[in-house]
Amino acid sequence: MKTQPDALATYITKSAAIQTRIQKLQQLAADHFGNDPDAIHWGHVGDLDRVQTLLDELLAMFGSNE
Repeated sequence: MKTQPDALATYITKSAAIQTRIQKLQQLAADHFGNDPDAIHWGHVGDLDRVQTLLDELLAMFGSNE
């Protein structure tokens, strides 16, 4: 049956793509997500709140409650 090796290869590819996205998020966070720190307003806070909620949901999928 060929599904197992194909599934593993796809899993590895997707895992690498996720790692790339995590690194990009870290870069964006280090640069205030592209925002001027002196121009931050409550809309930016709301955006980050939504991102935090989505990240919490993702972590919960994998059993992490932090």
